[in-house]
Order: sequence, then C-alpha cells, then structure tokens
Amino acid sequence: MDPVFLSRLQFAAATMFHFLFVPLTLGITTIIAYMEMKYARTGEEVYLRMTKFWGKLFLINFALGVVTGITLEFQFGTNWSRYSEYVGDVFGSLLAIEASVTFFLESTLIGVWIFGWKKLSAKAHALVMCLIAFASNLSGVWILTANGFMQNPVGYAIRNGRAELTDFSAVVFNKHGILEILHMLPAGLLLAAFFIMGISAYHLLRKQHLDVFQKSFKIGLVVGLVTSIWLGISGDMHGVNVAKTQPAKLAAMEAHWETQTQAPIVMFAIPSEDQEKNLVEIGSIPGLLSFLGFHDFNAEVVGLRDIPKDERPPVLLTFLGFRTMVGLGTLFILLTVYGWFRRNKLMESPTYLKIMLWSITLPYIAIEMGWMVTEVGRQPWIVYGLMKTAEAASPITTSQVFVSLIGFILVYGLLGAVGFYLMAKTVKEGPKAATN
Repeated sequence: MDPVFLSRLQFAAATMFHFLFVPLTLGITTIIAYMEMKYARTGEEVYLRMTKFWGKLFLINFALGVVTGITLEFQFGTNWSRYSEYVGDVFGSLLAIEASVTFFLESTLIGVWIFGWKKLSAKAHALVMCLIAFASNLSGVWILTANGFMQNPVGYAIRNGRAELTDFSAVVFNKHGILEILHMLPAGLLLAAFFIMGISAYHLLRKQHLDVFQKSFKIGLVVGLVTSIWLGISGDMHGVNVAKTQPAKLAAMEAHWETQTQAPIVMFAIPSEDQEKNLVEIGSIPGLLSFLGFHDFNAEVVGLRDIPKDERPPVLLTFLGFRTMVGLGTLFILLTVYGWFRRNKLMESPTYLKIMLWSITLPYIAIEMGWMVTEVGRQPWIVYGLMKTAEAASPITTSQVFVSLIGFILVYGLLGAVGFYLMAKTVKEGPKAATN
C-alpha cells in the first residue's frame, strides 16, 4: 500500500479524533466565563453550581484535547518532513506562537482556575476564566491562520528551493484565514451550546436539578440561535472566497462538471469521476450556483472537466461532506428558532427536549464534515497551487506508517473510551452543592 496514502489516512484519523475535543474547548470556555461572571456579580449559588459542573466537563475535554493534539505536531517531522522543510519557515512560525505563547498561557491559567477557588475572590476567579476563554480562542486563531496559508499561500518567496517568510502581516491577515476564524470559532460556540442544551435536556426530562439546567438550557439556546444564523452568513462569505481562490474545490463541492454561466445547483447527485458526470441528479435550480459563488446569476463557474485530472479533488467525499454540513446547519437554525419560542415552556416540551438530547452529536458531525470539505477539497495540494501532497511526504516505508497507524488507533481508542466514560459519569452525577 502507498505510504503517502497511509500517512494521509493516519493524519486524517488523528486530526479528526483530536477535533472531537478542540471546538468544545473553544466554545464552552466562553459560556462558562459568562456563567461565572454572573455568579461574581449576583452571588446566586445556582450560577456557581453551573460553573463548576460545566467546568468539570470542560477540564476532562481539555485533557483529552491536549493528549491527542501533541502527537499531531510530531507528524510534521515523522510523516511530512519534506513539507516541513519546504514551508516550515512560514508554517512553523505560526505553530511556534500557538504552542509557546497561547497554549502555554491557556494551560497556566487553567491551573490557576483549578487551584484558585479558595485563594481568589469571586471576581478575580471569574476573570481567570475569561482569560482562559480568550487564550483558548487565540490559540485557535493561530492554528486557523496556519491552515489559511495552506489554503491560500501568501507572504512568502521561493529561495534556495524552499518557501521563506517575507511578509508576516500578509500571512496573519490572509483573507482565507480570517474567514476560517470567523466561521470556526462561532462553530465551537454552536457545538458548546448544543452540548449544554443536550445535557440539560437529559436532566430536565428526569426533572433533576431544574434550577441549574433550565438556566443552562436557556443560555445555550441564545448562543446556539445567534451562532447558527451567523454560521449561515459566514459560510456564504467563505463560499464566495473559495469560488475565487479554489475553483476546483467549488466544482467538487457541487459536483459541477461543465463550465457554464447561470450554473445550476443540484440538490443531490451521485457523481462519477470515471465518467466525468453525475449518474443521478435530483432537484436542479438554474443559476443558483453562479449566484452563491459570485453573487451574480450570470457568472461563469468553472467545471471539473476544464480542470486537469491530476488537479481535481475527490468529488464524492467533497460533495457529500458539503451537503451534510449545509443540511445540518439549516437544521440547527430550525431547532434553535423553535426553541426560542418554547424557552419558557421547556418542561411542557418533552419531545423537543428529547430531540435536543439526541442532537448533541450533530454539531460534531457538521464540524468534521466541514473540515473534510476544507482538506479533501484542497487535494491534490497540501499547499494550494504551491506543493502537492505526494511531494510533501517523508521518505519512509509502508510498514513504518502502517505500524504507527495501528498504534494511533489503539491508543486513541483507549483514550476516547476513558474520556467519554468520565464525561458520561460526570453528566449522570449532575451538579453538586456549591462550596467556594
């Protein structure tokens, strides 16, 4: 088996598992900070119980995110050494800032938060959680900026056979990276909101700790409603940028084969890469792809047939991933809008609470599908238009990658089982009486 394929599979598996924990960390820290600030201002014990309960779940999630994330950076040396050698001057500087500044700050502050309950005033302790939320999201900003460079490389020059950083500000203010930040950080908030609403629904259905979970649900509902609508807006902005900078990705996202004006959107299709057409098409809407991609019904959209075969991304995965993400995003808006009108009658809405309980996993799926579209849709490039994935892999054997892949699966599987068990146990136990 091809070691490049195995390296891609290993990195994808490790990244997607790691990303089960990152968005929740980004989002839930902000919501917990709000809860603790409410306690610091009002002195109401219910907000302290909320803070400690959701804080415990955050700490378990954070620990799993740290353990699963450390190995990812090592893979740039073990599996992708040629990539690191070629663009390390640009990409490495961003990872270095994330690891040595923001992650270190976040970890230190979390230690202060854990051990500072009886040593800091309520307001000072709440301020620490606010800083944790800031540091967590700033850490995400640097990672997303690094990915933005991979999607749309700027601020570099080719010297001595490698990409060298020439304009740090161009990299930091790369439009693609900024749009990723504007989309991904709110996605973390949305995931945290559904996580909180789903767990709250579990307890409300059992009529347990009503004071804590009615308030928690309403906070999650407001955050979920605002972010679900914003994600639709930022997703449109992102799509317009992709249409201009990555036409092959747009064509794959829509299984669009023929270059044309007034390009239609097909609601569902079964694309065939071998035959260069869609075997089945359902629900074609004329001109809509041109409008969504360029805000002009008469705009020309490049089709996959006019893109060299060796520069086309995998169509089926990209198409289905995009459809899943958009479909779930629409569902999130509907669920939170309905919830807004039922927010004061939650105990009279058991069916809605059951739906929200079973919806906990849906934002995870949507985010994973979004990243699959982002990364698979960029192929065959590891840095778009600059370096192909096949050129970036380390000169290692199939057996070396295969053994490490199996090791990752076993270790990550064990970590996941332990982590999810601890979270489930904490959820079932519920909040304890507050003691500051």
